[in-house]
Amino acid sequence: MAEVKVKLFANLREKAGTSELQLPGEKVIDVLLSLTEKYPKLEYLIFEKPEGESEAPVMCGSINVLLNGNNIRHLDGLDTLLSDADELAVLPPVSGG
Repeated sequence: MAEVKVKLFANLREKAGTSELQLPGEKVIDVLLSLTEKYPKLEYLIFEKPEGESEAPVMCGSINVLLNGNNIRHLDGLDTLLSDADELAVLPPVSGG
C-alpha cells in the first residue's frame, strides 16, 4: 500500500484545517475515503450522495483530483493505482476574475 501526499485547496483546506497530509492507499478511492473518514465535513464536497447504500461512491463532477499533475479523469478515475511518493491534489471549483 502506497503512502501519498494529499494537498487540499480553498474551502477543502479550510474545512480540514490543514493544507497537506500523508495518507495510505492502493487506489485514489482508498485515499479519498480515508480523507473523508478523517475529515467528515469534506465528504459532501468530494462525493455525491449515492442512491443506495451498496453503491460505490461517486466523485462530485465539480471536484478535480490531480495525481502528480494529471487529472485522474484522464487516467483510471477513482481506480487509479498509487505508488509511494505520489502526490494527490484535491481542488474544488474556483471562480474569480
